[in-house]
Amino acid sequence: MMGIAALHAILRELLMRLDKFLSNNTPYSRSQAHRLIHAGEVTVNGEIIKKTDHKINGTEQVLLNKQQILTQSVRYLMLNKPVGYVSANHDSENPTVIDLLDEINKSSLQIVGRLDKDTTRLVLITDDGEWNHKITAPASKCKKTYFVTLADPISQETVALFNQGVLLDGEKKLTAPAELELVNSYQARLTISEGKYHQVKRMFAAAGNKVIALHREKIGNLLLDSTLASGQYRSLTHQEVQGIFND
Repeated sequence: MMGIAALHAILRELLMRLDKFLSNNTPYSRSQAHRLIHAGEVTVNGEIIKKTDHKINGTEQVLLNKQQILTQSVRYLMLNKPVGYVSANHDSENPTVIDLLDEINKSSLQIVGRLDKDTTRLVLITDDGEWNHKITAPASKCKKTYFVTLADPISQETVALFNQGVLLDGEKKLTAPAELELVNSYQARLTISEGKYHQVKRMFAAAGNKVIALHREKIGNLLLDSTLASGQYRSLTHQEVQGIFND
């Protein structure tokens, strides 16, 4: 039988800070939420609350400037990124992957593992920061698979080199071992477990070759949905969200 202390511990886990509730369910950042709360612009069940760490359980009526704040469901999205779009929420010169989404409160969305402007296909987008961190944190070693087209034929020496690790220009340590699977003389699938800046291009440059086309096909256990046309997206299923992480 569960003790009182254990029950209280579980109940505390179900509570959320008021500032986090606002940042999760409005376009405002956590720091902006702090200012709104301190200014007395937030009420909980009719009472002005000025403590940012005030705990709520989600059943309360929370008003911001007399407008009710409704809980947004957490979003997990898969996008087939076209060429020419940058992996950013805002950009003054280029269209962004966020521009492709027909979603409300887009400012709260995070891009899970960015792609270069000229790299295409699988991009994950979410407003679950913890899920994003689990995938992108270096310690997670979440694998990513890319389909690569090269300017010159791929040698067997490159396969062996990638398997043992490559010293990238400007780096002091070898990359982690990577798996290079040849498709034909000029194309291959490369699976890496890191996310260094322009890593795939730099790896092939270190091997004396040049990437001329790059597409991400897979993150963890999640493959890009082949029914998604370029620029289209869909929500992930619960099984996909939970099953992305490598065994």
